[in-house]
Amino acid sequence: MSFTTKPLPEEFPAFYHGYVAKAAGGDMLDAMAIASARLHAVLKDAPADLGDRRYAPDKWTVKDVLQHVIDGERIFAYRALRFARGDAQELPGYDENVYAPAALTHRRTLADLLHEHDVVREASVLLFRSFSPEMLQRGGIANGRPNTVRAIGWTIAGHAEHHTGILAERYLLKPLP
Repeated sequence: MSFTTKPLPEEFPAFYHGYVAKAAGGDMLDAMAIASARLHAVLKDAPADLGDRRYAPDKWTVKDVLQHVIDGERIFAYRALRFARGDAQELPGYDENVYAPAALTHRRTLADLLHEHDVVREASVLLFRSFSPEMLQRGGIANGRPNTVRAIGWTIAGHAEHHTGILAERYLLKPLP
């Protein structure tokens, strides 16, 4: 098992299968780089008011979606770190619908959130690069379901791809690059 192959379906929860399927690239680190590049391409030349835009009254703003991607990546990377280091303690899930309003993204700029995304992504890449092949195979239980370190890395990339697609299609009404 390595960075080059996508995880087997039994390595991670079924509700993440769609994310992993969306991850593009020859390996996990490529997939993370491609996801970041697509996010920047979608938000490039965005109008000044885009960050506070909602595609429907009860939906998150663009800034909320971006913060969700950042928060999710931090949580996924934390899980990967714990499992890679051999921590067998079951980890809890989290409720993104509680996190979103608590993040207070209305106080931040879209550019600031994009910068934060890039810094978090760089930290994730460095973390996953540090893992040995044995560490990538390790796993644990998070949110009541088994997950391997390798699967978590691919999920990070695919989760970002999923939300970039939503930003492109529902908020900006343009095709995904």
